[in-house]
Amino acid sequence: MVDMVRAVVFDGMLQVIRRPRPVPAADEALIRLRVGGICNTDLELMQGYKGFSGTLGHEFVGEVIEGAAAWAGRRVVGEINITCGECDMCCRGMPTHCRQRRTLGLWDYDGAFADVFRLVIRNMLPVPESVPDEAAVFTEPLAAACQIVESAHIRPGDKVVLIGAGKLGMLAAQVIRLTGADLSVIVRRERQATLLAGWGIRAVERAVVPDGRADVVVDCTGNAEGFAAALDLVRPRGAIVLKSTYAGMPQADLTRIAVNEIHVIGSRCGPFGAALRLLEQELVDVKALIDARYTLDEAVQAFEHAAQPGVLKVLLTP
Repeated sequence: MVDMVRAVVFDGMLQVIRRPRPVPAADEALIRLRVGGICNTDLELMQGYKGFSGTLGHEFVGEVIEGAAAWAGRRVVGEINITCGECDMCCRGMPTHCRQRRTLGLWDYDGAFADVFRLVIRNMLPVPESVPDEAAVFTEPLAAACQIVESAHIRPGDKVVLIGAGKLGMLAAQVIRLTGADLSVIVRRERQATLLAGWGIRAVERAVVPDGRADVVVDCTGNAEGFAAALDLVRPRGAIVLKSTYAGMPQADLTRIAVNEIHVIGSRCGPFGAALRLLEQELVDVKALIDARYTLDEAVQAFEHAAQPGVLKVLLTP
């Protein structure tokens, strides 16, 4: 009898199905899910982003159960970009832009929201013993937050404004704080303001932030209005770091970018090793961002909860 496992699948509608247990290829391991995290990109996929159909999930911590003897029984997180290792981008040291790239739970590779799932062995990283599962599951979005300071080279003397104090924005704010920059986070909800204040980060309303003064604006809003606000906030020859992805096709005043000589920096995946070190050293608070926990069988309710305004991280467990 075929061993069946549960998986959270979107194919025009979200459902939990049972399917045959996946069989890893020679370069893959089979991983048992311990905890998964729902992010905004998962929600955007269900709204039509990239025409997605398949098993969701790219934020995870799991346990290796098959296909890699040296890793057996170890807790791991994993890089989400499945790369060829041979194209010009890979050879240039830019594997996240591999010409043949597939992406865990986003493009042409089944995601992690399942009892067990596959992942290429070279993508796995061990989780330090001191880092609990409910912290380790934040590795992927925290790595994305670390990529902000990597790509924008934020300096201690910079005036930085972050907009979009949601799931990713709250991690990004904590990472940027570590640079010593003069950081302000625009918030619309008291809860986010309270959390930020507890971390020593200035939370402000949009009305009190002057236009055209920020050296760097980080847009984590996920909507076109956020990019328009970033254009208002940034100074001439300043930089906008765009962390947002969109289900639709937003419009922007590109003339302002040219006239004011604004640098627009796209920022996506980041360094997993750095994220794990931040978690191990407890330099970033992720526990306060957890709003709810659901089982895989309750995935539909979990996604409905995660989509509500103001909700931060919703976790899935087997």
